[in-house]
Amino acid sequence: MRKRPILGITLGDPAGIGPEITVKALSKRAIYKACRPIVVGDAAVIEKATSIVNMPWIMVHPVKAIEYAKFEYGTIDVYDLANVDINQLEYGKVSVMAGNAAFEYVRNVIQLALEKQVDGTITNPLNKEAINLAGHHYSGHTEIYAELTGTKDYAMMLADENLRVVHVSTHVSLREACNKVKKERVYNVIMMANEACQRIGIQKPRIAVAGLNPHAGENGLFGQEEIQEIIPAIQQGVSEGLHVEGPFPPDSVFPKACGGMFDIVVAMYHDQGHIPIKVLGFDYDQQKQKMSAVNGINVTLGLPIIRVSVDHGTAFDQANKGTANESSLVNAIEYAIRMITSNN
Repeated sequence: MRKRPILGITLGDPAGIGPEITVKALSKRAIYKACRPIVVGDAAVIEKATSIVNMPWIMVHPVKAIEYAKFEYGTIDVYDLANVDINQLEYGKVSVMAGNAAFEYVRNVIQLALEKQVDGTITNPLNKEAINLAGHHYSGHTEIYAELTGTKDYAMMLADENLRVVHVSTHVSLREACNKVKKERVYNVIMMANEACQRIGIQKPRIAVAGLNPHAGENGLFGQEEIQEIIPAIQQGVSEGLHVEGPFPPDSVFPKACGGMFDIVVAMYHDQGHIPIKVLGFDYDQQKQKMSAVNGINVTLGLPIIRVSVDHGTAFDQANKGTANESSLVNAIEYAIRMITSNN
């Protein structure tokens, strides 16, 4: 029987919904049948979360080393950094304490993965303002992982159901994003997209590349980036045996991918790729005036370790209510397991 992979799950910002959705996700027996999860966070915060979500039957087991984890259903193992004063924690509010704690969870899980103590890492949402207030100047998880693993060439992939999207650029201004559409970068992202699909068992991925401009430039009428940068990158990929096509008009390529024509889409910038994924995965309940489900996951490609994340934020407005939906975290755990086991 194949050994279940060990997954390190960061708690995220302790003032957000991360602790609650973690308890909810780890209340599912199927998770423990497929992997050995351990939370990297604060045991007191998880203990409080079990009462918030009304699951007092779940036991919390703090450990200082992975080797002491039980990995038993009904018990949540916590690699306990004990860096939150639970009496001072204010749910739904930005704070230096919570921001520093969230950063430390990420730093520690990366180290555990680099040391091969865990097989993959899962991240709950952190608050960018909070971590910066705490003196950790990053624009998000992706940049933290890149720096702490010494990775120079990386990309963000989002996925939900049949739709997978990888980005040429993410956390930069739209003006700067246009300047980042260069042949070498587009080609590198195509290669990472191909490898990512192979990691989950798609041996010959069908890759679509979106254009930057309306109508993919209309043969230069609406811009030259497709002709000068994107098409040469696609041609290089084709010459190396990849099944890559494009550039396609951005407004029509995503429905084709959802329908199964392509396994992954290379998007040119943040919103071009994020919007279709979130239209597909975010369900808004008009009657209740809130999100009823938030699906989809976020994977950082190009790293020497596996990192999969939820595809939503800290949701401070929902924190400490016990109503947050854990679907995205469950999706992230399942995706990480697939990445680890598909080619083993």
